[in-house]
Amino acid sequence: MSRLVLSTLRSINSHEAVPLGSPYPDASPFPLQRISKYANIIVRRHHHWSVLDDLPPGNPHLIRQIARRYMENGQSADPGEIIITVGATEALNLCLQAVAKPGDTIAVESPTYYAFLHAIERLGMRALEVPTHPRDGIDIEALAAIMDSQPIAACMVMPNFQNPLGFQMPEHRKIELVRVLTERQIPVIENAIYNELYYGESHPTSLKSYDSTGMVLHCSSFSKTLSSAYRVGWAMPGKYRDLVEKYKFLNTLTTSSIPQLAIAEYLIQDGYDHHLRRIRKSYAQQASIMTAMVQRFFPSGTITSQPMGGYVLWVELPEWIDSMKLYHLALERKITIGPGYMFSTTDAYRSCIRLNYSYPWSTEIEAALITVGQLAASCERS
Repeated sequence: MSRLVLSTLRSINSHEAVPLGSPYPDASPFPLQRISKYANIIVRRHHHWSVLDDLPPGNPHLIRQIARRYMENGQSADPGEIIITVGATEALNLCLQAVAKPGDTIAVESPTYYAFLHAIERLGMRALEVPTHPRDGIDIEALAAIMDSQPIAACMVMPNFQNPLGFQMPEHRKIELVRVLTERQIPVIENAIYNELYYGESHPTSLKSYDSTGMVLHCSSFSKTLSSAYRVGWAMPGKYRDLVEKYKFLNTLTTSSIPQLAIAEYLIQDGYDHHLRRIRKSYAQQASIMTAMVQRFFPSGTITSQPMGGYVLWVELPEWIDSMKLYHLALERKITIGPGYMFSTTDAYRSCIRLNYSYPWSTEIEAALITVGQLAASCERS
């Protein structure tokens, strides 16, 4: 699994390909210059940095701004619970390490975000995939039956704008999921990395909103909304907070203070909400365009997801089309796609692909998408 994902990411750079398969958002609308300006000012002000400045849980100024952001979005957040990490990937890995051990079984959505599979693989654990509805999220009834029949150490989910399906789990399902897991004393790791990229009128709630016992370990980052260059994320690990802080110290020791302070300054000074409104509007428009193009130019029988946020589209092709064959055909024409094999430990999604629509619509993007549709049709005939 990890080799396939790494190969896909390398192909985006080495082939200068059209990045329909990229997991990263288009960085052009991100305020990297403004954040870098703050970083330069901070460096000039402080001449004597010490590793002690960067120790867990992280810079208190950024932690306060993160907590304030949650409160502005209608969710309480205790600054004392927040631990700064090197992106959401480290947060997920630390939380998983805190709740499970090698050999344990971890329940995940199916299809699932491949970073979950990477974390489980790295720590010597086993992923157990649970059927997931493209609108309602993980099948809670199926999950409950599994937990009652075999040991499950933890559950890893993405309830808002799940990658790759794009759904926003209904509120009553979020409440039910937390209840079912809490009753069984099974922790749930929640990836909230896309929560700010909603298309609706209001910010979505998280599983953390309904957690009264500390069993939800909530992870997020600024990589998908401000800058992936600095890789600043965080965890709110509930009752596992001290253990996650310990593993953070043992894992990477520190997270650099300069990007933490620069992002904190941007959040205070530079209109984060205005920036988010602009990219949300663009993503929603581009999602509609790409969906219409896929429905027009891809083989008959193709089905698309209906993203409610984020920037990825899940495409189910006719069952006789192999997404890996399509991936290689597209790559020969300098176009990348995300083959369905990346999102499962099985070949259940061999006829599916994930597409990235964060890049501004252009003749190049349009031509690439039409080409992928034509290549899919050629696979159908072969």
